[in-house]
Amino acid sequence: MPEILVVDDEKEIADLVELYLKNEGYTVCKCTDGTQALAYIKEKEPDIAVLDVMLPDISGFDLCRKIREAHTYPVIMLTARVEDMDKITGLTIGADDYVTKPFNPLELVARVKAQLRRYTRYNTEAREEKSEIDFSGLVINKDTHACTLYDQPVDLTPIEFSLLWILCENRGKVLSSEELFETVWKEKYLESNNTVMVHIRRLREKLHEPARHPKFIKTVWGVGYKIEG
Repeated sequence: MPEILVVDDEKEIADLVELYLKNEGYTVCKCTDGTQALAYIKEKEPDIAVLDVMLPDISGFDLCRKIREAHTYPVIMLTARVEDMDKITGLTIGADDYVTKPFNPLELVARVKAQLRRYTRYNTEAREEKSEIDFSGLVINKDTHACTLYDQPVDLTPIEFSLLWILCENRGKVLSSEELFETVWKEKYLESNNTVMVHIRRLREKLHEPARHPKFIKTVWGVGYKIEG
């Protein structure tokens, strides 16, 4: 189910939002300050974020800016302030919607659903159309199964190509070994399975990645792998 990041320093409001969203079957990660939310944003990618503007440390506007540096998932701003300039600021920096406190929790849930529907539909269409990914000198083409790094060909096996494509397609998002294995190999993953780790190591070698500080494929310890560029 979709995972929703809720950031609000008012515990009662955060708890209420969490309750209504969980009743709809969503997974909720709740943060009570900007620092905690910022750490979450750097490590994970939710399906949508609900951000309170007025936080005790980092403002919701700054969190939205940080999200937009690397991610496109929807952001709904939540605030007690009703000035038009606040709404304009939020929408200008990349927020998708704006809800003013006090609000009806059912209305917020409806807006979350609407944003998720739009984002999911857009991404599905984009994935269907995309046949080539090009960033930071790495080019991978799904139609020709060709891969180049700084205009030099990289010889990949079909499995390595599929693994790299999935990581590139989900750039910035952490994918677990289980997700990668079951998507690429189409078999049930077992905890003792080191297949993904071995293939990641081979991919890094072919991409001339330094062992300690790889440029593209990063390990998020205890979670999985993500690709950056």
